[in-house]
Amino acid sequence: MARPDESTHLSMNETASTIDGLEPLRVLHPQSVTDLGEYTRDASKDAQAVYPLGGRTMVGYGFQPSRPGIAVDVRGLERIIDYPARDMTITVQAGLTIAKLQEILAVENQRLPVDVPLPDRATLGGALAVNVSGPRRYGFGTFRDYVIGISVINDQGQETKAGGRVVKNVAGYDLCKLYVGSLGTLGIITQVTLKLKPRPERSTIIGLACSTAQLEALLDALQRTRTRPVCITLLNDRATGTLLEPAQAALPEKEGWLVLVGFEDNAEAVAWQVQQLQAELSSFGLAACQEWTDAGAEPIWRALTDFPHPRDAALSFKANILPRHIAALAALAASFPERLHLQVHAGNGILHGHVMGDLTLERAQTMLRSLLETATAGQGNLIVYHCPPSWKPVLPIWGAPRADAWLMRAIKQKLDPCGIFNPGRFVDGI
Repeated sequence: MARPDESTHLSMNETASTIDGLEPLRVLHPQSVTDLGEYTRDASKDAQAVYPLGGRTMVGYGFQPSRPGIAVDVRGLERIIDYPARDMTITVQAGLTIAKLQEILAVENQRLPVDVPLPDRATLGGALAVNVSGPRRYGFGTFRDYVIGISVINDQGQETKAGGRVVKNVAGYDLCKLYVGSLGTLGIITQVTLKLKPRPERSTIIGLACSTAQLEALLDALQRTRTRPVCITLLNDRATGTLLEPAQAALPEKEGWLVLVGFEDNAEAVAWQVQQLQAELSSFGLAACQEWTDAGAEPIWRALTDFPHPRDAALSFKANILPRHIAALAALAASFPERLHLQVHAGNGILHGHVMGDLTLERAQTMLRSLLETATAGQGNLIVYHCPPSWKPVLPIWGAPRADAWLMRAIKQKLDPCGIFNPGRFVDGI
């Protein structure tokens, strides 16, 4: 049986020396790309695995490492290489934290509109490797929409580059998108060029309490709205009570949902959209029970973004499905007797769930099997991103087997023929 105090969650690994249970042979701290290249080249000669580390916020993703190796902490690579603010692009090293990056951009009234959990610790390279996203994915997309250039250390310790520093690049293979979400299995990201967005004049979130019976019709209406929300996120009653209590959110009824709809634009556009949405939803007998704007909305955005990283979960998973089926998946997840805390990014068909309290392996298997069957029936999948390491061999860590796993292996063989980067951790044990 797993208990929260017995299985350290991803967000608790700041001082841990292990990589998901594996003690590295040594931990190296390169202060330059040259250092990193030398460490990688030496490891390759000795056939040692190389495990990239950043802020350790996502160190538990994937399977356990398949063999011993060195850990390389890239947080020493944090330089700003180029920031032509008028071009709305920036080139930085991958060890820079997300919080520091956003702080630099804010001086020019710009931002990278991708929500990353624990931004004070999360590094840009780690966030790219996992391709994290959050509540505003519905309006702004993911890292793959913003990376226009990338540099990577290969298995020979050489720095290779893809893309460039301008938004309009020449034609060719888009390796930038390939490296994003590859879990560090194709090389170590050293430098990234990003396109940026202006900071919005106004940011507003409205909250609506909704019963499970109303949910499907409400989500259908939100998909057809004349407004342009950047976020449509649901919290079940348990998640609302723990996540948003500091903000004094109006709680939904037991077994109900708090629907959070976010708008970001100039002040006039946001005001019109809030008014328009309330008019559209009046036919449901629903009205906004809470509204947060600008500084008042910021803690809500942060709480929603950090939801995947609670400190006391026994099991954490993410399921995705076609958005038109998300209400059914959410209802299934809410029906389990375990104390699930649920967050649903309804516009993208993504559900995050945490089991709080004691949990047996058998119950975890039963629950995940049911969720995975429903997700795959709706052209989706499921991944488990936190559980006791000893459970990983028997849980669907990366969900259903992939028909394109052969292609992923072929790419791995081409870009990392020595097989040294994060071996065994990705899909199909890549």
